[in-house]
Amino acid sequence: MLRMKGVLLAAVVAAALPSCKIVKTPTAEEKATAEAKTAFDPNARVEAIWQPQVVPYFEKRAGELKEVLQLSTSSPDQAGDKYGNPRKQSSAPWTYAVKFTGKIIAADTTSRAATLDVDADGDGLADAKVQIGPAVRGTALRDTLDFVNFNEFKNQIEWAQFGKAFNEKANAAFLSAIPRDGLAGKTVTVIGSFPLPSRGQLPLVTPCLLTVAS
Repeated sequence: MLRMKGVLLAAVVAAALPSCKIVKTPTAEEKATAEAKTAFDPNARVEAIWQPQVVPYFEKRAGELKEVLQLSTSSPDQAGDKYGNPRKQSSAPWTYAVKFTGKIIAADTTSRAATLDVDADGDGLADAKVQIGPAVRGTALRDTLDFVNFNEFKNQIEWAQFGKAFNEKANAAFLSAIPRDGLAGKTVTVIGSFPLPSRGQLPLVTPCLLTVAS
């Protein structure tokens, strides 16, 4: 009888204990695969929003170069509210969405950070300097958008990579196709953005769209 009670007690205790689950330790290859699936891909993120969101945003928000320059000189904050990203970080400089058509009066294509000096008002003087890459400086395209936010990213490194990815997308989409010879005298149409320039300096425009008339 005592033996029977002991068996029953053991059975009750066993039933009360939580079941043990053996967890397999992932291999190095499995770890790498899992990390790759969750890794931040700035280029893919930009690719996903470029055509449906980024391009339409700039087409709608961009102001004529002369108007944007005048307002940004007299009232940078007002110009930012109208042509930039009013949700930017308070410490970040203003960037402005702009559009213009003008004549290329000079082209510096000897550097990887190639640029075009463009006369947009017909007075024979440059009104803007346009980046045509392949090395594109700054993060003006990212910074002008009001639907992306630093707080959505893990850290400053991801935010910086995201900004750089916009430049790489512009280069792959249209800048790389721009000829490097015979540009002076041609007409160029640009939609893009620029950070508030220092006094006396031309605005450095990063294009979201750019076409050169043949």
